[in-house]
Amino acid sequence: MQHASKLPHVGTTIFTIMSALAKAHNAINLSQGFPDFGGDPKLSDLVCKAMNSGYNQYAPMYGNLELRIAIAKKMELLYQTEYHPEHEITVTAGATQAIFTIINTFVRLDDEVIIFEPAYDSYEPAVKLNGGKPITVQLEAPDFEVNWNAVREKLSSRTKMIIINTPHNPSGTVFSKDDMLNLQKLTKNTNIIVLSDEVYEHMIYDGEKHQSACLFADLKSRSFVVSSFCKTFHNTGWRIGYCCAPKELMDLFMQVHQFNVFCVHHPTQKGIADYMQEPKHYLELALFYQKKRDLFLSLIQDSRFRFKPSKGTYFQVLDYSQITEEYDVDYARRLTIRSGIASIPLSVFNTNHMDKKILRFCFAKKDDTLKRAAEILNTI
Repeated sequence: MQHASKLPHVGTTIFTIMSALAKAHNAINLSQGFPDFGGDPKLSDLVCKAMNSGYNQYAPMYGNLELRIAIAKKMELLYQTEYHPEHEITVTAGATQAIFTIINTFVRLDDEVIIFEPAYDSYEPAVKLNGGKPITVQLEAPDFEVNWNAVREKLSSRTKMIIINTPHNPSGTVFSKDDMLNLQKLTKNTNIIVLSDEVYEHMIYDGEKHQSACLFADLKSRSFVVSSFCKTFHNTGWRIGYCCAPKELMDLFMQVHQFNVFCVHHPTQKGIADYMQEPKHYLELALFYQKKRDLFLSLIQDSRFRFKPSKGTYFQVLDYSQITEEYDVDYARRLTIRSGIASIPLSVFNTNHMDKKILRFCFAKKDDTLKRAAEILNTI
């Protein structure tokens, strides 16, 4: 039997490839974005307690109500904005499921979706699977700032959605207040949906404030704000996230969500709901990861890699142009196999495979791991 692929040009993700390569060669894995340390045992105990207390059947379709109330309180605390927990917040199977379902809900044949590149790799395939057309706007290294005139030129009568990601994976940059005001101005009085991927919202450094889409009234009215408990609480394998949106948008989202996953792991939801009663568990995250970023960069300051400190996420990009002119994919493979350290080449985040000689390293690692990684990088 022969069947045509819906994504004929898509192979195995670079994350899987590099992690497998790191394992095969016993390399330090700073490629895929996951910690090499565990989450808070208190959270694990709360999830186990929820299991033992009987939270083992289907959760409500929107998610455990206690968790939705906790999310609503968090949004009010951080952003002074209201989302009704009963019909404007949905718990999802990770942020990626939320993103896919949002795109699936709104994007139809020949709709255009603006995506900023380098971009997280799930956006474009989801658009194409729904018959949409990705319209890319390039963020230029080393600052990866948005050219809003370029965005304006890409807008058309077929623009259905704009996807933003702040703090930004893979570059580690963040959208400023001016960026969000520009986005609000461009989408005002349109039917454009904004998908705001904010999974690294608590990882923003040097005293900066995260500019969530929900901080801007008109922007909030057309936006889905997506976030992740997996990233926030150091348990990426739990696959639990959420999205917030005005009721009229969430009603449409739920029409698709109910036939996709319907609901997600109930005891984890209950455990997280109880854990979130202490806001410090997410409020202290920025300081925790800034210390790791600063440690990593201090250790490699005398290396031949060039960098600007990451403004957000737990990723740091390093420019290796003073070391070699190799294609970044080839260089990342060579570093893994011969030097024993794995990273992610940035060209894979661009549809045109633009190669600026930059690699992405994850610093969500134990201090000892970062020290051993730095020792390798300093010898290159």
